[in-house]
Amino acid sequence: MEKIYYSFFDTQLLKKVFVASTEGGACMVDFLTSEKAFLRRLKGRFPGKIIRDDRKNKAVLSQLKRYLQGKLRHFNLPLDFRGTSFEKKVWSKLAKIPYGQTRSYKEIAQAIGHPKAFRAVGNANGRNSLPLIIPCHRVIESHGGLGGFGHGIKVKRQLLDLEKSHAL
Repeated sequence: MEKIYYSFFDTQLLKKVFVASTEGGACMVDFLTSEKAFLRRLKGRFPGKIIRDDRKNKAVLSQLKRYLQGKLRHFNLPLDFRGTSFEKKVWSKLAKIPYGQTRSYKEIAQAIGHPKAFRAVGNANGRNSLPLIIPCHRVIESHGGLGGFGHGIKVKRQLLDLEKSHAL
C-alpha cells in the first residue's frame, strides 16, 4: 500500500497551506480549507496510507514558504502529478509559464497542439492537484479577464499581484 505524507503551515495570505507527497514527489497542495476537507480530498485522489510527516515534506514546505514570501520564482521538486495524458500536457506547459507572467487558456491549448481545446485546458487547470507549484493561477482569458480559479478570483488576483510585485 502506497504511503502519502502530509504537512501544513500557516500563512497570512492563504491561511493554512497543506501539502502531501509520495515517494515519487509532491502530489497535492491545497489552502483555504480545513485539515479534514484536505484529508478527504487527498484520500479521494491518492488512495493509500496517509501519514502526518513534516520531515518527508521538508523541501516542499520550504519552497512554498519562500514562494509566498516572494523569494522563490521557480520550484525545483520531484512531482507526482497524476492525471490523463492531456492533463499532464497542460500541467507541463503551465509549469513553464514564467513567474509574474500570464498566458491565456487559448495560448496553452495552442502550445500543446490542441488549438480549440481551451475549455478542456480550463478543466485540466481545475484538476491540478499542485496549485502554486504548477501555477494554474497564471492562466487567464484571452481578452484579459481572470477566468476561474478553484480558490476564488480574489485569491487568484492576490497571487498574480504577489508575483508582479516580486518579478525581476
